[in-house]
Amino acid sequence: MTRVAAVDCGTNSIRLLVADLDPATGDFTELDRRMRIVRLGQGVDRTGRLADEALERTFAACREYAEVIRDLKAERTRFVATSASRDAENREEFVRGVVEILGVAPEVITGDQEAEFSFTGATKELTGRDDMARPYLVVDIGGGSTEFVVGGDHVLAARSVDVGCVRMTERHLAVDGVVADPPAAGGLAGMRADIEAALDLAQETVPIGSAHTLVGLAGSVTTVAAIALGLPEYDSAAIHHARISLAQVREITGMLLESTHEQRAAIPAIHPGRVDVIAAGALVLQSVMERTGAQEVVVSEHDILDGIAWSIAREGR
Repeated sequence: MTRVAAVDCGTNSIRLLVADLDPATGDFTELDRRMRIVRLGQGVDRTGRLADEALERTFAACREYAEVIRDLKAERTRFVATSASRDAENREEFVRGVVEILGVAPEVITGDQEAEFSFTGATKELTGRDDMARPYLVVDIGGGSTEFVVGGDHVLAARSVDVGCVRMTERHLAVDGVVADPPAAGGLAGMRADIEAALDLAQETVPIGSAHTLVGLAGSVTTVAAIALGLPEYDSAAIHHARISLAQVREITGMLLESTHEQRAAIPAIHPGRVDVIAAGALVLQSVMERTGAQEVVVSEHDILDGIAWSIAREGR
């Protein structure tokens, strides 16, 4: 067993997983998993830069994670940064801060690498299950981008497109940085058009309609699942591998798009950091299901973070 620490720094959240893994046997023992909403991608779509306050929130989370990694004596650490830091012109400031705090450089991975990690994390434990037919379509709805991956034992095709809950919210549902409450019809139309265009792009390289099982990842999907399940609070164990129907997703998406900030904030399963962006994320999920013809989505709590952890153990980084 190898004790590894994986950090996934996305557009909306930064997450840590410390685990003991054996790539030869597939054994996996989780020691610590945590998430902080830091909104690193705040304003990036509009300004092209990482905001000072977003960097400080992210560095504060990194300092917390560094302490956990030291206490648990992880042998190897890998820090992967995704969409927001790919797009920002001041990304070197971000890199320097992470190196100073954690002692490792963030790897600003490509969309294809992001897709591979997501696929591995989501499907490694599905091997041998008769109730989830292959090929899988893994859809990872992030803050700035969404990854589409089709595969069985391994990735067959992947594509990352620039639609995510934060990017869509800031581009279409916000005025001067303030989210409309509820969103205006014009903003919704623009967002729907962007999502459909992104699905067209994804279909150019990924046969998204050929999969037999749709697996949904990341905070937008898990939050929709928590609402569908009527959970009094977010419960990872209840959400993992839950099956949510298209009818449920449509109902929840409609409710979120018509609600005010206060109404969304009153839903116990929604993390405070997702209140303003969950409606956009839910619409991306609904659009994916309608385009692919999927009547249900299998929700996974294991995703890119787990894929990063497996890559450390496998590659001996």
